[in-house]
Amino acid sequence: MKNPIKLIEQRRKEIIKLLEANPSLNAQDFAEHFNVSALTIRRDFQYLEDRNCIQRHYGGVVLVEGFREKDKKDNLIERRKNLIAKRAAEFVENGDTIFINTSTTALLILKYIKDKKVNVITNNANAVFVQKDHNINVMLTGGELREPKESMVGEFAYNNLMRVSANKCFIGCSGISSTAGITTAVLAEVAINELMLRQCTGTSFVLADSTKVGHNHSFVSSELNKIDYLITDDHASKEHCESIKEKGVKIITIHEL
Repeated sequence: MKNPIKLIEQRRKEIIKLLEANPSLNAQDFAEHFNVSALTIRRDFQYLEDRNCIQRHYGGVVLVEGFREKDKKDNLIERRKNLIAKRAAEFVENGDTIFINTSTTALLILKYIKDKKVNVITNNANAVFVQKDHNINVMLTGGELREPKESMVGEFAYNNLMRVSANKCFIGCSGISSTAGITTAVLAEVAINELMLRQCTGTSFVLADSTKVGHNHSFVSSELNKIDYLITDDHASKEHCESIKEKGVKIITIHEL
């Protein structure tokens, strides 16, 4: 049976393709095509509108001008995130216990760990839906569920993390720089990120594609002296990478094929 989240994602991608081919389609047309309710399609429309993919108007929807260019850019970033995650997975060894935070890039590591018994402790509820090797044991922190990232935060998550440790930590961020350190756009995630780094007994990694290197966001999760490695792609600013290196962080750069 297919993952329901994957089915929803596939339907929303197909809506985009159908709109490209026939802009006159309306909610009822899509409902009949996918054999779902008109309410379900309206929810899909809302999701796509919130992400600036479509615009709704009386009687139907249209693709946002320039959407395809944005879509190509998003796909490029997604490819880089997968390459970063694949490289990070090479550091995971048999018998490891690892922390993963709410980062979409960090969560992708689960796809690339093969034939190793690994315990994963995460506050990312989306870990439930990731296809992974049967040897990987995922433990959720629990806590208050925050959308849209499906992150688990708050006192319950914090107290549970206080009782465990990991020998490796893989976290993502909204920004990383030599001036502000590791930053996030979500205040509720700061305490959990800090605690994962503190409870890690071994090596800590930050996974950040080039769009995040050299950028700062509102809330500081950690200073750079708490991490060992930054894994990023070869489009990251050389100037910013050098300044991060000067703070004692080793940088691993992945190269696109």
